[in-house]
Amino acid sequence: MADLSTTSSSVASSPAAAKSSASAAKLSARAASATATAKPRSRHAGAQGSPLDAWTAELDELGRAFRRVFRLLSRLRGRDTHLGGAELSHAQFELLIELYERGELAAGELAAAARLTPATVTQMLEHLSEQGHVERVRSDTDRRVVVSRLTPQGRRQIEAKRAAWQERWESALQGMGPRELRAATRVLQRLGDAFEDAPAADSCPASPPVGE
Repeated sequence: MADLSTTSSSVASSPAAAKSSASAAKLSARAASATATAKPRSRHAGAQGSPLDAWTAELDELGRAFRRVFRLLSRLRGRDTHLGGAELSHAQFELLIELYERGELAAGELAAAARLTPATVTQMLEHLSEQGHVERVRSDTDRRVVVSRLTPQGRRQIEAKRAAWQERWESALQGMGPRELRAATRVLQRLGDAFEDAPAADSCPASPPVGE
């Protein structure tokens, strides 16, 4: 009967066995090296493991920020119903801004610029005229057309309010570079285009459709 140790030695020393043993050794060495050099996986890798995941996460953050601004603006508009007789509503202020920046306008042109109905604009202009902010006169180029323009009082009102908002605006964006501001402008322009093209039923959602 052959000695077990002799048999094992002869098998291990055969060319096939030696080749198999060498291959196994190489695989083991590679596995050990990979294990030793592998970097620990970030706990956030599951959420932002790819550029697409990172883009989606940032998109959600932008949506939440946009929704907050949207709600705050809606709140400002909601306060209009509680204003006193001499106070300017948000919508009235928008009309005065258009007149300040574009000069005298007919009611139809003003309605188109402010995205309001002509009837609503006419009613608002009558109120602004009673307050002394606007005067309504015949157009110099076409006497059949009545145009509205700012009075000196209305112009002072706009300039004072714009100065206050400009100070707040610059304070809020202080420290942001031109590149960041350009990026923010592009984002707002795209969002504006998206809502501009939205169907009438979806033009004023309760809040932008973004996840929590």
